Amino acid sequence: MRTTIRGGNTMNKTELVAAMAKETKLAKKDVEAVLKSFIDVVSDELKKGEKVQLVGFGTFEVSKRAAREGRNPQTGETMKISASKAPKFKAGKALKDLVNEE
Repeated sequence: MRTTIRGGNTMNKTELVAAMAKETKLAKKDVEAVLKSFIDVVSDELKKGEKVQLVGFGTFEVSKRAAREGRNPQTGETMKISASKAPKFKAGKALKDLVNEE
């Protein structure tokens, strides 16, 4: 098991749970329950249009996209793209600084 991500690898949920369990000395089952709860709470808040801010880590929020015209890449035909919402994460200063350490 790896505990760091290097060279473009992606840590999946199972690996994240294992790393968190090792770090906290909690059972994987307990860590998985906490992670699921975290995801559920953040998702519910975003669905209500609220922000979730974890100082030093970052902010989860909903980004509103206006309706616009686009093009079908296969035909070149102009088409209307409806307005939509999308979840967004903005990294906090401490996380940015950590990532940029050399």
